[in-house]
Amino acid sequence: MKNIFLLFISACLTMAAFGKEPPVSRDEAYRVLSPAEQSAGDTREKPEGLEGRVVTGYQGWFRAEGDGTGLGFHHYGLGGKFEPGDCSIDLWPDLSGFDDDEKFPTAFRHADGRVAEVFSSLHPKTVDRHFSWMAEYGIDGAFVQRFATHGAREQRDYRRLKYENKKLLLCRDAARKHGRAWVLMYDLSGLKDDDFARLAEDWKRLRRGMDLGKDPNDRAYLQVNGKPLVAIWGVGFNDEREYGLEKVEWFIRLLKYNPEWGGMSIMLGVPYYWREQIRDATPDPNLHEVLQLADVLSPWAVGRYREKEEEKERMTDQQRADREWADKHQIRMLPVLFPGFSWNNLKGESDSGIPRQGGRFLWRQFQATAAAGNKTAYVAMFDEIDEGTAIFKCTNDPPVGASRFGTYEGLPPDHYLWLTGEGGRLLRGEVPSR
Repeated sequence: MKNIFLLFISACLTMAAFGKEPPVSRDEAYRVLSPAEQSAGDTREKPEGLEGRVVTGYQGWFRAEGDGTGLGFHHYGLGGKFEPGDCSIDLWPDLSGFDDDEKFPTAFRHADGRVAEVFSSLHPKTVDRHFSWMAEYGIDGAFVQRFATHGAREQRDYRRLKYENKKLLLCRDAARKHGRAWVLMYDLSGLKDDDFARLAEDWKRLRRGMDLGKDPNDRAYLQVNGKPLVAIWGVGFNDEREYGLEKVEWFIRLLKYNPEWGGMSIMLGVPYYWREQIRDATPDPNLHEVLQLADVLSPWAVGRYREKEEEKERMTDQQRADREWADKHQIRMLPVLFPGFSWNNLKGESDSGIPRQGGRFLWRQFQATAAAGNKTAYVAMFDEIDEGTAIFKCTNDPPVGASRFGTYEGLPPDHYLWLTGEGGRLLRGEVPSR
């Protein structure tokens, strides 16, 4: 009887932690997956290659109180709160044109007293709207982020994993509808060596549940070298990660070569100084050997240079040298560009920001990328308002009070969507490097 009582108390505490809803099991979290449905008359070929494309990273990790997930204001709040003085975002999304059911009220207020509202990345209309913006402004596709810890850790409740799986379906369907490409990107941050067996199981469940990368009805999934691409971010960094190159190599080989679960092309998200193995990169002598398993390398540039004009030449030299190494090993490069940076509210570091300069900072990076001979770029990120790198529509009229928000400096809310599309045209040689 005592054990039954303790189990009852434990269940009650778990339900209280998630809005009095019962916990979700691992099996339930994957049960939401489904293959793509056949679209009448859809005879498009699957997108092939990165050449001439400008793509973006899509976090899709924002949840809102009242969106049905029971996760509250996930990725908006700080320390379990989302109110003036306790938030993790540095830009406020512009919800002009959103339907009422896409808007979720908060404790924040605009200067005129209006209730400030946010969106949920789990609302089908909102995800569809985001991909429609990509199509409207000439952004070719999105790398949909998946934190590996959600599927690779033993947990009491897999609610977050369940909605991460739903996010994949929403992004897949929106990409197909709007003619955009999409790719799954695993972010290895937070993993330990012991987690990789469960990470492999996560991959296998995705393949079983939605035939990821192999579904003939998913005509939006990007291919490289004739095979569907999967991205693995976080390979070779020297920031005290608790997993080693040996486990990463094992996972790469599973996705690339395993007779049942492989058959994928691989993109690796690597440190900016991966080639020299200095600063943000591990000195491990095996790094370059592991990187040669990749079909695409994408060095993480966010925060690696600032807004000074003279940085452009250094960016060009770095990209050109990276590309020469990659060409020698028959690997493609996908440079990372970013519009600016801040984490004033997330970490309270107001002096850590990198100003956007009305878009000039991002445009210089496009110019440097073109000068280095690269014809593709990954813009980080589409919706990353946490670190102030978002390119989607953000407002110049954010809430006022204890939390301070950045703006687009009076520019239209769609300025960075437009500029990213123009950057793609620059890389394809359709506009001059003005």
